[in-house]
Amino acid sequence: MKKTTFILMTVMLATFLATTSFADHHAIKIVKKENIGNYLTDAKGMTLYWFAKDSVGKSVCKGGCIAKWPAYYRPEIAPPSGIDAADFGTITREDGAKQTIFRGYPLYYFFKDKMAGDTNGQGVKNIWYVINPTNFPVK
Repeated sequence: MKKTTFILMTVMLATFLATTSFADHHAIKIVKKENIGNYLTDAKGMTLYWFAKDSVGKSVCKGGCIAKWPAYYRPEIAPPSGIDAADFGTITREDGAKQTIFRGYPLYYFFKDKMAGDTNGQGVKNIWYVINPTNFPVK
């Protein structure tokens, strides 16, 4: 009896840890920063950006652009509280790579962001921006 209980507890703990790890790895967060406000990050706190030249469901960032603005992609997303999971999806880029979208727009990192909380891409060339989920997409 004790051996069965031990095995059952071990399986339950492993399942819990795997589920928690999965959710953390795929979590999107909303963080707040002075002079920027609320914005989306990945699970590690790295800022996610949108490109004003993109359109719903289509990325036009390629070549040198995608080298500086790497595409964000996770096959599954754990949305933050208050955000509908249906707001996230996936597109296939022209180069065949997958990219996660938020409310239809592709998500990117910025190569100059080195640590959680960096927002060095905000406002670059007046076409790259952090994403405030409260008023996105910007009209």
